[in-house]
Amino acid sequence: MADALRILASVPVAVDGPGMIDQIRQLEDAKILAAARQAEITVAFDLQQRREQAAAGVPADEQGAGVGAQVALARRESPARGGRLLGLAKALREMPCTFEAFRSGRLNEWRTTLLVKETVCLSVEDRKAVDEELAADTGSLDGFGDRAIIAAVRAAAYRRDPSSVAKRASHAVTERTVSLRPAPDTMTYLTALLPVAQGVAAYASLTRDADSLRSSGDERSKGQIMADSLVERVTGAPGGITGIDIQLVMTDRTLLQGDSEPARLTGYGTVPAHWARETILNRSTGPAAAGMAALAAGSGSGCTDAGVGSGTDSGSRGQQELSVWLRRLYTAPSTGELVAMDSKARFFPPRLRRFLQVRDDTCRTPYCDAPIRHDDHIIPWHNDGPTTAGNGQGLCEACNHTKEAPGWSAKPVPGPRHTVELRTPTGHTYRSTAPPLPGTALPMAAKHSVQVLGRVAPRNLWPQRRRVLIPSGERAQ
Repeated sequence: MADALRILASVPVAVDGPGMIDQIRQLEDAKILAAARQAEITVAFDLQQRREQAAAGVPADEQGAGVGAQVALARRESPARGGRLLGLAKALREMPCTFEAFRSGRLNEWRTTLLVKETVCLSVEDRKAVDEELAADTGSLDGFGDRAIIAAVRAAAYRRDPSSVAKRASHAVTERTVSLRPAPDTMTYLTALLPVAQGVAAYASLTRDADSLRSSGDERSKGQIMADSLVERVTGAPGGITGIDIQLVMTDRTLLQGDSEPARLTGYGTVPAHWARETILNRSTGPAAAGMAALAAGSGSGCTDAGVGSGTDSGSRGQQELSVWLRRLYTAPSTGELVAMDSKARFFPPRLRRFLQVRDDTCRTPYCDAPIRHDDHIIPWHNDGPTTAGNGQGLCEACNHTKEAPGWSAKPVPGPRHTVELRTPTGHTYRSTAPPLPGTALPMAAKHSVQVLGRVAPRNLWPQRRRVLIPSGERAQ
């Protein structure tokens, strides 16, 4: 495999345009073939892990636990993405025509995923029948875009089993949700997945109000009015800030001395220094002045965790008095490591939990950026792991459950900042380092620095079947 990669990397770029296009196409075919081969190996790995677990006495309904997470780590993907890739690989065993089209380059990995996704509600027999009807390996879908492929698969699935398709549509209502993800320039995408009637009704209401205000002389654009109205309706306050905590982490130099070091907004990410100062200073009165005066009188080392809290509406759009509190979070000057706090309790106390959440920002598993849901003892409490900042980490729910599966282990290790070494059942180890806080000048400024350390020969991988109960205190919601 290494020789093939070296040969591929040594191929010179073509000297003319047609040759470059040919190379791009050939590399695309090679990439698709590699993805198809990954799918085959993924299925084989799943079967091998299940055999090992069965031999170790793991109950049948628990066999396969952690396989998706191991695939994710190997592919440098999030655990959720690893689970989907495992599901795709296993489903392709039931769709030979689709898999052959995938392997031959007629379908890339994404469009193969669409074919599988749209047949997930069918029985194995009906899925195979749809696969044969579409016959992707014959080129029947060549030139199709994503929407055309989805439409063709849905039509074939409905003809095969209308009741299952209808049942899937009714189940989709239970998956309604709201999500938030960062956008450039201190903006965010607030997305709602809703039943079609509710979504259309909400959009129509916002549109109607925007048209009415525009006709009355409002100078904002229609989109701006709709966005402002949505925030005001949800929060119940002009501007959408009153009564809601917004957590900003910044250096005292950024807050008080006009420094350009960016800040960090919990739930969003890095924000410019001037935006953070304006959010705290220009919109704050009253208690803020006393808090900032107290901060200025301190020693000035470390970071400030600033929360914009509740206040009173001044009566004008987007302007209200806000109370501001400031919490000092001191860091080591050379590494940016937060000062540790200890607890003798089995469960992480509220202040220590908050400390872990500020330090880790998101789930500490490599490549996973899900929100923190569990406060985890790296060395389990039942194995005498202490309740300390050094032995604590923030994990999402799925990663915490995976870590408790047989064959998985973790331990704190020395590093530039808080570092955790995770070991998988195959003996591969991965390290993640807590992200640097604002004001930390380090060469690696990524979210989590991840080192793939390779494989350590496992010893007695499944020594004894033992059910591990995770204390409720480590499942902070």
